[in-house]
Amino acid sequence: MANLELYELEGCPYCAKVKTKLDELDLDYESHMVPRSHSERTEVEEVSGQTGVPVLVDPENDVEGMPESDDIVEYLEAEYGS
Repeated sequence: MANLELYELEGCPYCAKVKTKLDELDLDYESHMVPRSHSERTEVEEVSGQTGVPVLVDPENDVEGMPESDDIVEYLEAEYGS
């Protein structure tokens, strides 16, 4: 089973789009809520090199910090879709 991690922010529409795709594909993932303030998002910055969310981590496929919701959704569909 996938060992996915999602860095997200409560109420973020881009994060919601990724979560919807994860749910559609019935994928389990670990959620990491980030602070609202970009200056406090050190954890996601260490993973992805930037402070925006969402960010996906998929260690089984060497994805260490994929940003951009459209890219993440496309990746999930390609990697885990039927």
